[in-house]
Amino acid sequence: MTAALNCLVPLVGVAPACAALGVNRASYYRERKPAQPHAARPRPARALSDDERKRVLEVLDSERFMDKTPREVYAELLDENTYLCSVRTMYRILEEHGQVRERREQRRHPTYVKPELVARKPNEVWSWDITKIPGPQRGVYFSLYVVLDIFSRYVVGWIVARTESAQVARDLLAAAFDAEGVHPGQLVCHSDRGMPMTAKSTALLYSDLGITASFSRPRVSDDNPYSEAAFKTFKYRPEMPERFGSVEDARAAFRALFDWYNNRHYHSGIALLTPADVHHGDASRIIEARQLVLDAAYSAHPERFSKKPLHPTPAEATWINPPMTALT
Repeated sequence: MTAALNCLVPLVGVAPACAALGVNRASYYRERKPAQPHAARPRPARALSDDERKRVLEVLDSERFMDKTPREVYAELLDENTYLCSVRTMYRILEEHGQVRERREQRRHPTYVKPELVARKPNEVWSWDITKIPGPQRGVYFSLYVVLDIFSRYVVGWIVARTESAQVARDLLAAAFDAEGVHPGQLVCHSDRGMPMTAKSTALLYSDLGITASFSRPRVSDDNPYSEAAFKTFKYRPEMPERFGSVEDARAAFRALFDWYNNRHYHSGIALLTPADVHHGDASRIIEARQLVLDAAYSAHPERFSKKPLHPTPAEATWINPPMTALT
């Protein structure tokens, strides 16, 4: 608009040009008036001198006061019969030097890495967790520990205990390790960051057995999906009672449940095979036998099928948080 106005004014004059372009003449003259330099603001009589401001900054940044707020420094100095300046002036001086921030020492949360784990056969990655199950009366709970192989979904170890304990977890993991014949350096154990999982005794067990530890990020349930899904299957079975009368009662119920889950539960996540089929290497044989049945049904009545039926096969790799390259 200014460029058009400057071109038009020499031809028709200021008033017609402003009227044609809808510009106020006062605005036109104001823009043409040269800017007046601003006079330097005089320092107030009450302001600190440069040396005094430097002294204040030195005191605030001293080892004694570096972790304290200006209000604390102000109060402590007054108790020592010393006055440097007001609290607000302290803040102004700190702001001039880019130091207005939280000055107290506070806990800094570490940066947690997103776990990315893959299993291409049984006993490469185990996921384990602990959940509460109701005891004989309100407010009484038992602890159910479950160790699950993520590739086969097979429960390789479990126990019902009265409380959560690092020693119980250690004994359970060690027994499962021996029962499965796992070699040092072969296995990754994944869990959340509960006390038994991060206990020193558990870390020592991992070191002794050559197990690699992996942990979920805090408050991220998706980092341990297989244990979470398994607990939902276990706890919401129709035969599960509302409460267990004793630890022995709970152990008997879960012994029967895990026998069903491992050996008779056709798992949708592993091509309708049982966890035992996949864990013990029988998946190919069973799928071949089922495919023969499907082939025979197709040969007898091909008109009943839109295409030749094929039995699904388990995924070649099972991931916890697969990277984007694994999804493409």
